[in-house]
Amino acid sequence: MHTERVTIEGVDFETTLRLGGPIGLLALHGGVEGGTAELAREVATRTGATLLTFTQPLGPPTHIPSTRMSPCTPLTTFLTHTTLTISLHGHNRRSTPRTIYVGGSNRPAARVLATALSHWAPAFVPITTLSEIPNPLRGLHPDNPVNQTRDGGVQLELPVQARTTHPAPTDPEVPPTEVVDALTAGVRLITERLSAVSESDEL
Repeated sequence: MHTERVTIEGVDFETTLRLGGPIGLLALHGGVEGGTAELAREVATRTGATLLTFTQPLGPPTHIPSTRMSPCTPLTTFLTHTTLTISLHGHNRRSTPRTIYVGGSNRPAARVLATALSHWAPAFVPITTLSEIPNPLRGLHPDNPVNQTRDGGVQLELPVQARTTHPAPTDPEVPPTEVVDALTAGVRLITERLSAVSESDEL
């Protein structure tokens, strides 16, 4: 586990990087979108995936769009080490408080995660049809880090209830168990499929 302070557009971040398997769990807005860093950390711990979180320990939280998160050393290391990224974000759309938008350029992996969410966290509704995902939440821009690994990635836009169980304001964020279980199952299945493809290529 490596912790490093970085500055992007005048905002100070604390990054936490832990190298692991070829799938990477990424939380670019852990300091703004509550529960995303904690959720990424828990799923990465369970699956052995690589982890990178950004938090803002000082000052008021500032949201910098994903496409402007410059390639600092931790992010560059993360993108070089992993082959597929799962990037966790939060949305606060009052009209869809139970909807999880599943974007990103790797559509097969997106469908695997959506299926796992439907099975393990049935209280939430995963949406994978891109035309049904609000444009700002689709995560398809080439400058978005989720799409900059070899196999692209999946961007999950999670409502508040899918990323935190609302502890007391002074307590750490605690992600819902069913969502942790769902993403753990999905990451494991994607890892198995990547491994099978790699072994096939070697034959």
